[in-house]
Amino acid sequence: MTTKTSNELRISMTPYDTLPDTTRVWIYQANRPFEEKDIPAIRQKIQAFAQRWVSHNRQLRAFGDLLHQQFVVLMVDENQADASGCSIDKSVYFLKQLQAEYEVDLFDRMTFTYKDGAQVVTATRDVFARLYREGQINDDTLVFDPLVDNKGDFDRAWVKPLGQSWHKRMV
Repeated sequence: MTTKTSNELRISMTPYDTLPDTTRVWIYQANRPFEEKDIPAIRQKIQAFAQRWVSHNRQLRAFGDLLHQQFVVLMVDENQADASGCSIDKSVYFLKQLQAEYEVDLFDRMTFTYKDGAQVVTATRDVFARLYREGQINDDTLVFDPLVDNKGDFDRAWVKPLGQSWHKRMV
């Protein structure tokens, strides 16, 4: 999406609410929350990446944000241009830079995040399974599913009860 202002071409991030349900989604979960003081800079970096994300020299209709202090969410409306292997590689490179700069792990798929009241809690698979066995979490515990792959599922099922999630197989 581009807008022209005073003889200058400016690219802006696609607003979330204008993206269709078919929009492709990637969720990267940090192994711990980012520090509060770093969140404005991290959010700015994510949004700047989404604004300039291209595929085969075509601007992607993209959105990016940091949610709950530890989820990097990237979205691309592929009705305009598909996210190619090269553009996905660029996003992974960006995320690895973010990971190194802020000393978090964004690629560990065996880290689970759930809600404990209003608090968002992260646990390794082993700790998560132990918490389940001990009854500290149960089938009604809300978990975050980083495997949702489109905006419709993100809106409806990113956060769901453990008993309705693939996480259940891990406990």
